[in-house]
Amino acid sequence: MRHLDSPPRTDALHKVCGRERYAVDAMPPNCLWAGVRRAGIPHGLIVGLDVASARLVPGVVAVLTRADVPGTNRQGIVSKDQPVLCGKRVRHCGDPVALVVAETREALAEGLARIHVVLEPLPGVFDAEQALLPDAPLVHPGRQGGNLLAHGLMEKGDAQAGFQRCAVVVGGRFVTPMQEHVSLEPPNGLARFSPAGRLDMIVSSQAPYRDPFEIGHALGLDPRRIRIRVPYLGGGFGGKDGATVQCLLALAALRAPGRWVKMVWSREETFVAGYKRHPAVVDIRLGAQADGTLGALDCVMHFDAGPYAHLSGEIMALGMEHAGGPYRISGTRIEGFCAYTNNPVGGAFRGFGVIQASFAVERAMDLLAARLSRDPVGLRLQNALHAGETNAVGVPVEPGTDIAACLTAAKDHPFWAGREAWKRAAPPFVRRGVGLVSMQNAMGYGRGLPDHAAAKLELTREGTFRIYNSVPDMGQGNVSAFVALAAQALHQPVGAFSCVQPDTKVCPLAGSSAASRTTYTFGNALLGACRTMAEKLRNRAALPLLCDRPDRLELVPGGVSDPVTGRVFPLARLGGLLLRDDRICVDQCVMPVVEHPPDTGREFTLGFPHRFYSYGACLCGVEVDVLTGRAKLARCLMVVACGRVLSAAGVQQQLQGAAAQGAGFTLFEDVSLEAGRIRAGDLSTYLIPTTADLPEIECLALEDNEPSGPMGLKGMGEVGIHGPGPAVAQALHDAIGLTVTRLPVSPETVLAALEKGDV
Repeated sequence: MRHLDSPPRTDALHKVCGRERYAVDAMPPNCLWAGVRRAGIPHGLIVGLDVASARLVPGVVAVLTRADVPGTNRQGIVSKDQPVLCGKRVRHCGDPVALVVAETREALAEGLARIHVVLEPLPGVFDAEQALLPDAPLVHPGRQGGNLLAHGLMEKGDAQAGFQRCAVVVGGRFVTPMQEHVSLEPPNGLARFSPAGRLDMIVSSQAPYRDPFEIGHALGLDPRRIRIRVPYLGGGFGGKDGATVQCLLALAALRAPGRWVKMVWSREETFVAGYKRHPAVVDIRLGAQADGTLGALDCVMHFDAGPYAHLSGEIMALGMEHAGGPYRISGTRIEGFCAYTNNPVGGAFRGFGVIQASFAVERAMDLLAARLSRDPVGLRLQNALHAGETNAVGVPVEPGTDIAACLTAAKDHPFWAGREAWKRAAPPFVRRGVGLVSMQNAMGYGRGLPDHAAAKLELTREGTFRIYNSVPDMGQGNVSAFVALAAQALHQPVGAFSCVQPDTKVCPLAGSSAASRTTYTFGNALLGACRTMAEKLRNRAALPLLCDRPDRLELVPGGVSDPVTGRVFPLARLGGLLLRDDRICVDQCVMPVVEHPPDTGREFTLGFPHRFYSYGACLCGVEVDVLTGRAKLARCLMVVACGRVLSAAGVQQQLQGAAAQGAGFTLFEDVSLEAGRIRAGDLSTYLIPTTADLPEIECLALEDNEPSGPMGLKGMGEVGIHGPGPAVAQALHDAIGLTVTRLPVSPETVLAALEKGDV
């Protein structure tokens, strides 16, 4: 793997020493505390709400209900269908019915406990397919379309005719689960409403520039008078891409002007009220000619949105766009249904609909390989997309390293070559298996929504540089990447740069920290600002250097140099001479989109289709204990093609984190949802993999380049999560003959199959 140098992350020392301050660490003196009383049932009518006793608790400042909410009382990124506080109906267990503001956490807890809510239970619907039946209970009565939130169809060629020409057709139903983000830092924030009528917020959010519009719409406030500041996030993964505490905090601050109000969700509250990965059911048929050439795909997807739209339609659309995998298929038909239910709210999660689709299509490839008596990897290589060919929804593949190169690199790894010996060396009562699958993930928002970022760069009076970072760093290393890009562009040491974290008052608009798009968009904008800054510094230094050819001047560490005379003018002196307006440069980037989109998927006006993809391959070795049924991920190699590598350590950290999350999705994480209620609602019952459960995850980044990207790179924060699910499933079949169609794979499932002799 060739790459640029990987200096330590600029935030590493402060984080390791505990000096970095997150939103949850902010504790202004004399601040108030806010909390919410949740519904506790999945569906019902509010027939009584008595808050009088709560208001009498010493230290309780306010108890607010729906009647106290100004504005529309509705929030939501695309569809405004989620109440800030429920007034008549609750639609899931986490719905808020009352908000308490108190002087202390003890008074807050007592106030919440004294709220008396009388709920009349209503029939609920807890299955996305059943929700679409004519007699299903309605989540939003009177809504046109009933429980159908979104429906779409994407086609290429003639799938039906393609199946008729196929020698072999396989099919199956593949089920993927709900998943909790488990960010170390829970949703939290602070808000203060000033006497001047401005709302100031410090919040753990992935979308600070969207938040003012969410809050403004819900509470009837002017978004221009709302300031959002976002320190480093203690994890997000999509769970903070949308309002969590924001509107509730703003409402609390309105009732206590001049004072800071703090809200922090507990882990249990986050499970109940936070966004979740959408459960999905994917029915897929895949056909091929006798020689293995793919001929047709038919796929029907059902996504469970929960009770509110959030980003569910867009998530389903991206899943549909990836339903054919990185493969050449002449005829496709991909249909999607997204339904309202009374389950927890579905939202963004690393992989954003793609992980559900990837599991299904990769498993279908395995089934097809078995029917054809083909090597699963060879079948994938035979049908791998190459530049210029069109994917399953008719979008041409961009030039660059493709999926075939990733699969080949994985096959060339010593573990793959020695897999048979590794399997034979299994200890007693353990069986081993190996799986190798493809990965792909689109980058950016797609068409219909400008994927825009603006970057601001300032030369300080001390001769250093200040980057006004507009996209939150939730641990993925944005800040370090931006500093590295600017340092190379301006030929300065990384120590000469500092970053202002997102602040809507001083940092320009840059979109959300999501969709594997932040380094591409903000990085391009920042490099544009660096080019302008470099030109400006040469021009401004030309006078004191007595140079009539500014273009011959060069930036050197700490100064501007004239190579002809050897003189250097220090940046510190230059910074002291210039007015502040002359020390600032701003540039912007808008991500290119597909120029000639295919005539399909017309239902999706936002986000379809995407132009750029990152690709990868995942090689997993699994050990199965035949006595306990436990399957363990014993070996893992992640190969990725994500453009030029800016930081090898950064790529490795992203791939390892994604693989760990994918392993949890595959073997551990089960919310045990029962009639809308999460039974595994804390980290003693909802299990995530620890370091003891994971192997050393090896990573390999291939030579690649994206000409439109900053210094040739592409986004790659999500692509790695798609591999473990299908790779582990393939490995389990290799080990014990188990055909996996549902995740997560529990020890009970393995044991039952072993005892029945089904494997």
